[in-house]
Amino acid sequence: MYAVRQYEFGSPDTLRYERVADPEPGPGQVRIAVTAAAAYPHDIAVRSSAGNAARCPLPELPVIPGHEVAGTVDAVGAGVDGAWLGRRVVTQLGLASGGYAELVVREVAALHAIPDGLDDAVAVAVLGAGRAALGILDVARPGAGDIVLVTAAASGVGTLLVQAACGAGATVAGAAGGPDELKQVRLAGADLAVDRSSAGWCELLTAQLYGRRPTIVVDGVGGQIGCQARDLLEVGGRLVVHGWSSGTPTEIGMTELYERELTASVISGGHPAPCRGGVRALEERALAEAARGTLDPVVRRHPLRQAAQVQAGLSISGAAGAVVFVP
Repeated sequence: MYAVRQYEFGSPDTLRYERVADPEPGPGQVRIAVTAAAAYPHDIAVRSSAGNAARCPLPELPVIPGHEVAGTVDAVGAGVDGAWLGRRVVTQLGLASGGYAELVVREVAALHAIPDGLDDAVAVAVLGAGRAALGILDVARPGAGDIVLVTAAASGVGTLLVQAACGAGATVAGAAGGPDELKQVRLAGADLAVDRSSAGWCELLTAQLYGRRPTIVVDGVGGQIGCQARDLLEVGGRLVVHGWSSGTPTEIGMTELYERELTASVISGGHPAPCRGGVRALEERALAEAARGTLDPVVRRHPLRQAAQVQAGLSISGAAGAVVFVP
């Protein structure tokens, strides 16, 4: 099979598209012929050894990046029901990675059957981003009467957050960087879109809201942008932090929480929210919502052989929409 392997930490040139041995499923495992592999800012952080941004231990090299794939089961190991053969599935690979490849193996218990009618690339895009978005929304609880500010509104997760918050009846303001991202934010259904890279973006947003303030800020940027968004919150508002692509998290102190009657939550990507059934239940919900069309990720497909070139055009802060590699 062909796969992308990383031999050292550094620039995208450290990624090599090459032939490697086909993996074979062991007991309790299946082999998946990959049709779509999700690419995340996490992959770029690991490749460049930006450990703080990756927020996880760096792998031993060489490694095949990629943590989530969709495809068709083409072989089963001992003890696995042969009925899995030929089924379309999507799965996260855990810390083992290995997704940037034509073939992967995974324990059968970790698989999700892809709902009929749902495209493989959409399924893998929504597995992680949808899981995260639903976990964030379970904490943020937007509803009619809320004004929700999403600071990374053009990202894979941010697009889904905008859609879902709009669907809950909230007024949604999406912050993004540049005209292309702003266009996507509007297409996702946001009531307002503001360029967070422009000076005075907070004042512009306040003017567009006719002096009203957000009741919920969902922040995936951190740094100065996150702090500015925090300061916009209405008294009694909710701050939900799910990342800090800027490199530093949004700061907030107990005094500010107390004086402005705010609540603050941090949602980890690995465990996006306490929920009945855990992470797997959120993944099932995300796939079901995508099958119904209520979660509709923007998917940008690229050939797997171009992984190095694609990563060269991205950054740890991510890209507009979800990036998926197709073998």
